[in-house]
Amino acid sequence: MNGLRIKRAYRAARVSDGSRIPVDRVWPRGMTRDRLRIARWPKDIAPSADLRRWFDHDPAKWDGFRAAYFRELDNKHSEVTRILRLLEDGPVTLIYGAKDEALNNAAALKEYLEGELSEHDRAASKRSGHPEYFLRPGANGGGK
Repeated sequence: MNGLRIKRAYRAARVSDGSRIPVDRVWPRGMTRDRLRIARWPKDIAPSADLRRWFDHDPAKWDGFRAAYFRELDNKHSEVTRILRLLEDGPVTLIYGAKDEALNNAAALKEYLEGELSEHDRAASKRSGHPEYFLRPGANGGGK
């Protein structure tokens, strides 16, 4: 397990959450920085405002949203790398405000980051000469 999690902003913060990163472009209504227990807010990791408005949490647009968001994330290398580096120190929890716990940008970002971790692991395996036992087709949902 890589220690990457998602959690709704309105659920209580726990020590086991590790580093808590809000991943929405909009601050969760009624929440304070102290209550969220975050150190920084990397707004650039969130989907663009245009993409967020287009998606509008419509389940029928989920696949299109994921693909477009993954393309945006491909151009946000520094923010993606920061999160991946945090995982080296322990758990990371992506904090989101959406009501839908399955179809939201934190879930898409988690999937993208897990794909990046898989690619990194495969590359390290090739460099070390170890066989690749677990190849996951479409690790990035086909968005890359």
